[in-house]
Amino acid sequence: MANLTEIRWHGRGGQGSKTASILLGKVASKTGKNIQAFPEYGPERMGAPVLAFNRISDEKLTVHCQVYSPDIVMVLDPTLLESVDVDEGVPADGTIIINTTLQPSEIKEKLGFDGKVFTVDANGISTEEIGAPFPNTPMLGALIKATGLLEFEGFKTEIKKEFEKKFASKPEVIDGNMKSIERAYQEVKSE
Repeated sequence: MANLTEIRWHGRGGQGSKTASILLGKVASKTGKNIQAFPEYGPERMGAPVLAFNRISDEKLTVHCQVYSPDIVMVLDPTLLESVDVDEGVPADGTIIINTTLQPSEIKEKLGFDGKVFTVDANGISTEEIGAPFPNTPMLGALIKATGLLEFEGFKTEIKKEFEKKFASKPEVIDGNMKSIERAYQEVKSE
């Protein structure tokens, strides 16, 4: 399938992996892409490891299963590196983006991964801009910068519309999320 990008999100319940994948899907669909955005979880509760996925393509999507060989892996909780094989199935030219204060070289060494690694302090950014450690929206900014998956200005316009629907009575939440995305876009680090 031409121009197919598959993304796997790793997080813990309550961190917004599912929400981030759905937001990314909604925004990508508004740019004319074909998308899938879906979580995988069972009886997990707050704090339990969860997965979410995206498929984004210029062509019609005909596959309907979990993503096994993601082009991009998003890790919202760095403690998952101790218990989950986050680079499983990622090709040698794949990309991993991690919410951490560590440098990309430290993560590459820890994982033994030769592909592209990006890091961003999404918890720190969201705590400063939103008032709580919600890493999902800053991670979207890091994703766009690291991959160029979507054009940034168009992405910001469309995601702001999504925030305005969800947080219509809370303009400060909209502003905090937008600032988080912009900061992560600027602050994401690569080797």
